[in-house]
Amino acid sequence: MGKADLERAAITDTDLDGYEVEQTLAAPGASHRTADPAECAPVVQALGGSSGFTATARIGRMIFSKEHGPGATMILASHGAGDAARVIDALRTAAKRCRTFKDIGVGFRYDETVLQPDPGYGDESVSLRLTQLAAFSEDDEPIRVPYAVVAVRQGATVAMFCEFNRPRGAEGKGPAAVPEEIIRTQLNKLSKPAVSKRS
Repeated sequence: MGKADLERAAITDTDLDGYEVEQTLAAPGASHRTADPAECAPVVQALGGSSGFTATARIGRMIFSKEHGPGATMILASHGAGDAARVIDALRTAAKRCRTFKDIGVGFRYDETVLQPDPGYGDESVSLRLTQLAAFSEDDEPIRVPYAVVAVRQGATVAMFCEFNRPRGAEGKGPAAVPEEIIRTQLNKLSKPAVSKRS
């Protein structure tokens, strides 16, 4: 799929009742975000909706709930032969090994990284939860921000979904989750033959 194909395949407001969808920028190049330990980089990259593999095309969407519930950041990436599977494998491997790590670029730490049971989306999928420790100086008590990441491979296309709990009120303390309605609606639209065969 090229960029035009991904644009046609991306969900819009009309596909999702109760949500607003906005375009965001997403570059096709491989992510250079790094982590300490280095083996945790695929998780850091996934939090930004990307991976360490160059995509043929990559587009982004922000999906907001009209009822102030959870939404998602979504990135669709089209890859060359084999790389889509490698994206999923690298993320799964890193999530298994990396309980705690640091995002070198931002300086925030993450802990409580847990690989969730396979949700069974697409051809293969990975789901994980983790907590960001957001502090802007060493003297600050970090704010704990729960995150959720779901990555799905459908053919040579990878869909990355990310959501976090805003640190306010009781909801900010529970685990984050990407709404299943968003994931399934996107994957269903991505599967439509008319989308994948148009040039």
